[in-house]
Amino acid sequence: MFYTYILYSENQDSYYVGYTGNSLELRLRKHNTNNKGFTGRSSDWKVVYSESFLSKSEAYSRERKIKSWKSRLKIEELIAQV
Repeated sequence: MFYTYILYSENQDSYYVGYTGNSLELRLRKHNTNNKGFTGRSSDWKVVYSESFLSKSEAYSRERKIKSWKSRLKIEELIAQV
């Protein structure tokens, strides 16, 4: 199973969109540990939205679609639908 997910950090007041083939719990743990990317600036990330897919290409395509919006409002509308 593959996942597209949205994380939220209250400290940064920002969202992060990603995809993974691992479990969401493992991926979240990685984001919340001292890594070097965008999410490394904070350790309070939580999963606020996720979708599951059968293939990596579907999950990646959905991630790219959400990122292409470049709109916090549209991301928040997506999250509110859950």
